[in-house]
Amino acid sequence: MKAITIKQPWATLIAIGAKKFETRSWQTKYRGPIAIHAGKTIDIDACHDKSIIEALNKVGIFLTNDLPTGAIIAIAELKKCWSIVHHPGTDVDIAKTIQVGGELNVPRKHPDFHKYIVPTEEEVDFGDWTPGRYAWELDNVQKLNIPVPAKGKLSLWEWEEYSECL
Repeated sequence: MKAITIKQPWATLIAIGAKKFETRSWQTKYRGPIAIHAGKTIDIDACHDKSIIEALNKVGIFLTNDLPTGAIIAIAELKKCWSIVHHPGTDVDIAKTIQVGGELNVPRKHPDFHKYIVPTEEEVDFGDWTPGRYAWELDNVQKLNIPVPAKGKLSLWEWEEYSECL
């Protein structure tokens, strides 16, 4: 099974269903099941963000020490890889994508609009939505009852031991 290593608290936000998109600087053509691996490092600054604290507190996580690290913590389905766009103000009918060398305004009725995503207010705090990046849409997330220790890697990687915990 494919896997992706994600720093905490982002990995747990995915596992608890608060984060529906993983934002990356690169896209992938892969679609299908994906293991969510919590990396060994914790972004302590992010753990002080009000929206992250609230999301974690809702599921009984109050300390950074409660975040699992170095383990597979969830299984999800990678449904789509979106190009990230920002919308000007609250007008979501016109999305703006900034590409190398200029700007392009893409109306919702544009034939290529389906390739782009405008983040919701809830998602903005849980990722890097800079134009030119990508949002990996995750669905059917299943948090594992017991984290499975695993060594993470860069990029997408193969998790061989998945059959033991499913």
